[in-house]
Amino acid sequence: MLRSRTVTAAVTAAVSAVTAARRGCTMAEGPVARAIRAKLQAALEPSHLQVVDESHRHAGAPGAESHFAVVVVSERFGGLRPLQRHRLVHAALRAELAGPVHALAIVARTPQQWRHDPAVPPRPACLGGSKHEHRGAE
Repeated sequence: MLRSRTVTAAVTAAVSAVTAARRGCTMAEGPVARAIRAKLQAALEPSHLQVVDESHRHAGAPGAESHFAVVVVSERFGGLRPLQRHRLVHAALRAELAGPVHALAIVARTPQQWRHDPAVPPRPACLGGSKHEHRGAE
């Protein structure tokens, strides 16, 4: 079982790297990303976890760690509706969502769902601007 988890972890890391590279994201994790990863690991014991810092796609200071996307695959999601799954993720990340994290995109699936369809839907481009950007009358 331990060898299986080691192989799964290696495959997960490789898939995460490829996915992040396709999105133009860096794999280096800052302190907020590391906290998100640790809290989701502890709360949900996922068989697959991706934490992607998408802050560079949004207005804000470089290195802000304010916009994230997570893919969480956990047995804990069995029998739960999507809203209930998202609430579990939000509960685990309460401190981050109250502080530095401005936006969080969540894909929450059971291992069976993930095996059936491991595709992650693309997220739309950011349409917002900086709070310091003034728009003309619309």
